[in-house]
Amino acid sequence: MPVHDAQHTVGPRVKLWADTFGGDLYDTVTKYSGSLLLQKKYKDVEPSLKIKEVDGLELVRKFSEDMETMLCRKVAAIQNLVEAAEEADLNHEFNESLVFDYYNSVLINEKDASGAYVELGAEFILEANAHFSGLLVNTSLSSVQLPTNVYNKDPDILNGIYMSEALNPVFVENFQRDPTLTWQYFGSSTGFFRIYPGIKWTPDESGVITFDCRNRGWYIQAATSPKDIVILVDTSGSMKGLRMTIAKHTVSTILDTLGENDFVNIISYNDYIHYIEPCFKGILVQADRDNREHFKQLVDKLMVKGVGAVGRALSEAFQILQQFQEAGQGSLCNQAIMLITDGAVEEYEPVLEKYNWPDRKVRVFTYLIGKEVSFADRLKWIACNNKGYYTQISTLADAQENVMEYLHVLSRPMVINHDHDITWTEAYMDSKSVGTALRSSPLTALYPQVQSLALLTTVAMPVFSKKNETRSHGILLGVVGSDVALRELMKLAPQYKLGVHGYAFLNTNNGYILSHPDLRPLSPHAPSWSLTVCPQIARGRPKGVSAELTLQMAGGVSQEYREGKKLKPKPNYNSVDLSEAEWEDRAGTLRTAMINRETGSLSMDVKVPLDRGAGHFAGTKDAVVDSSLSLPWHLSWCLFQKRVLFLTNDYFFTDISDTPFSLGVVLTRGHGEYVLLGNTSVEEGLHDLLHPDLSLASDWIYCVTDIDPEHRKLSQLEAVVRFLTRRDPALECDEELLQELLFDAVVTAPMEAHWTALSLNTSEYVRVGLRPKGPERAAQADWGPRFQQGRSGPRAVQTESEHVVDMAFLGTRAGLLRSSLFVGSEKVSDKRFLTPADEASTFTLDRFPLWYRQAAEQPPGSMVFNLYSAEGPAPGNSGAPPGRQAAGGCRA
Repeated sequence: MPVHDAQHTVGPRVKLWADTFGGDLYDTVTKYSGSLLLQKKYKDVEPSLKIKEVDGLELVRKFSEDMETMLCRKVAAIQNLVEAAEEADLNHEFNESLVFDYYNSVLINEKDASGAYVELGAEFILEANAHFSGLLVNTSLSSVQLPTNVYNKDPDILNGIYMSEALNPVFVENFQRDPTLTWQYFGSSTGFFRIYPGIKWTPDESGVITFDCRNRGWYIQAATSPKDIVILVDTSGSMKGLRMTIAKHTVSTILDTLGENDFVNIISYNDYIHYIEPCFKGILVQADRDNREHFKQLVDKLMVKGVGAVGRALSEAFQILQQFQEAGQGSLCNQAIMLITDGAVEEYEPVLEKYNWPDRKVRVFTYLIGKEVSFADRLKWIACNNKGYYTQISTLADAQENVMEYLHVLSRPMVINHDHDITWTEAYMDSKSVGTALRSSPLTALYPQVQSLALLTTVAMPVFSKKNETRSHGILLGVVGSDVALRELMKLAPQYKLGVHGYAFLNTNNGYILSHPDLRPLSPHAPSWSLTVCPQIARGRPKGVSAELTLQMAGGVSQEYREGKKLKPKPNYNSVDLSEAEWEDRAGTLRTAMINRETGSLSMDVKVPLDRGAGHFAGTKDAVVDSSLSLPWHLSWCLFQKRVLFLTNDYFFTDISDTPFSLGVVLTRGHGEYVLLGNTSVEEGLHDLLHPDLSLASDWIYCVTDIDPEHRKLSQLEAVVRFLTRRDPALECDEELLQELLFDAVVTAPMEAHWTALSLNTSEYVRVGLRPKGPERAAQADWGPRFQQGRSGPRAVQTESEHVVDMAFLGTRAGLLRSSLFVGSEKVSDKRFLTPADEASTFTLDRFPLWYRQAAEQPPGSMVFNLYSAEGPAPGNSGAPPGRQAAGGCRA
């Protein structure tokens, strides 16, 4: 047969196969989804429905007020602890020979060979507590932890611990008054750490306790005001060997005491001065985690040579600080110079006289490196004549304790004025059990097997001595703090009020994300690459690289790697700028408004990726994505987006009073700005809720079950039923959400009977989710049957003798989920689907299921199919034939 004749014959035949396949598939999907039945049900109730337009500004203000109320309760608890600690110190007289037994966190419940409790190791009752992630704790008492290098019977330690016993009843009262409180603690300036509830501490494999509360972020930020720091490092020839090693460690320790409210730069000097990062010449940079780690890497590369010319280095440091102060930049608070040298200093007095006298606005702290004391008098003179502090660091072990002394000096004005400023830390990952920052968490060392990591923030306040004889000296007793799980805070912005594509987010006054749906620091995927970005582009996207790529790599979102069996977040996960997540805000309008704590709104056209990770790469060669970046082929698949929605989002934002945080709410045009209200009686709705194959979004708060111990054992559905039947008057429930839930239960109830009737005759091969075409319910419900993947080709649609249908499922905007299995559970092809193991297919705290989001944006009557292989997701989109009456998403 001639080629052109074959083409004319094959073409119509393929078209016929396609039409036949499409028609059969549409009929099958319509039959098992029950879409026509559900559309009819919505049509029946349409006269009784009401549509409410959502006021975005009113919504964000309401969320903000609720969050403010919650955070104020945490602040009130901290203030109670501050008052109790200062009063206890005022009434305590120091006793040099004090003998006092206390509950040492390491020694409690420990016995010697004879079976007797060891000293400081008395019996301490510990019980599992669900509120503290099931850990063994004592909610009646606190316990005390000390670092290994602090003597547990030192008179200063014993007197401080004895005085702080007065905090025990306050801890308990705070927890009884606000059962949502987590860990409360007091970190002493002498080094001991009192934590409530009491918990047993376990040393590391070497038997060492390295945790020291005094070098933790919450302690440092509360103990001092924001500061501008210039660190001068002597790299002359006399600093070679051990001295340079100690100097590098000293610089690293100073950097660890800085936070994102501080500004810093480092200059090395010998015959000339050298900015260790040329990109930062003549300026100060924010001391966020990225910059601190970058400085540490550069400090490690410092080499010694030449002669130390300290005069030029001091002059450069004073000029930087002066310029920033005059320009209104930096911290606009404390300014200091840290001079790290072995003592061969000269030409310093004229510089000090020119730039710092007589006002002495800049404090100078001097660190003498090594055991020689020849130049000690000179360094003492420099420090004492410039409101600073002198210390000698002879060994690596000296650095930690001696560096911390500068914090006490900087805190003196606060102490003398009794400025009890409230400090909120940046977001950090830690176990929900003890949140004192991942880089500073006791629990990470205590219980490495605990993997319930969560994003937290800490509220802290300083504690001062009120005694008349010490008031003028400015004595800092320590810092009290408590943790707030950001997940609990975001529950106050419930997803059902935001719609299928809406979300809420928080950021700090520095522009960093505190909470955002795209901030996912925990991921099961291990990166096989690293990326170094020059600091001057660290806050921008390299040309030619997609925002998602920058978000994953420079921003630290959705990246985590494994060390052995332990999950570890990417180091810069908590310094992701808002502009990296909301990258369509190219002009920075949204970011600037939120940093300035404004209230307002704006609109943006956005591209929203639905399924991250449709691509998979193998191999070890480099693939050049952009001329400035070289990346391995086996990148995390989430860097490449295959399906994207084009949406118009309305952003509403306001500040949270008395905190450094701002809240943003995003509503998508269409679904997000309207709510459908039905009128259903409790009796009718309750009847339709009581079905074995019905479930609710487990992360959503229909009723509060995490406060009362009797309620913690209840599922959300069980709590709802108890509330509606009035069996438990103490339950607090969201009545607006329950009203939506009851309506959805009634409207979708006929689906159960429909699926039951079909359960005896199933043999399709695809899993499909559909969206009704009905009245203003576009994003209210998605549903469809789920089929096993079978043979390819038109004939694979249905065979009456086979029995291969998996399930039908349906979800609604109120988080209601109905499903029906057509095979035994052991025969389900994807056992993870609709379970917590497959997060993308379930309702989560900040997202609707993937199949719901896909279906919601399709035109009425269309279908979306998801094709799945045994290894995981693969991209696939397909439309249904003309004449369809439903829209949705499909998986196969």
